[in-house]
Amino acid sequence: MEYRAQSSAGTSFTILLAFEDVNGGLQFLVHQNWRSLVQLEDVNYIDGLLIDFLDRAEEQPAALFAQVSSLGVGPLVTQQTGQRISDYPSLSEQFSQFVKL
Repeated sequence: MEYRAQSSAGTSFTILLAFEDVNGGLQFLVHQNWRSLVQLEDVNYIDGLLIDFLDRAEEQPAALFAQVSSLGVGPLVTQQTGQRISDYPSLSEQFSQFVKL
């Protein structure tokens, strides 16, 4: 998922990766420096959203994955979807900067 700053045209960063495993469970990887990449006014919003994602991943993983796969409103939006991260070289290059949420 990509962070898009609301007040700075063109500013965007991939800060969250969501994975669905073969059993339907969800795992999230977050950019280790995400708080420094987003604008100050969005930090609390995104922090709350990430906490909500973790809670909902336990209760409604399929519904949550469908939602994060098509999120298009607000500062955190779906950037790309696919089966394998290796299909997206730009994300593969950044992968080492992400940690488990």
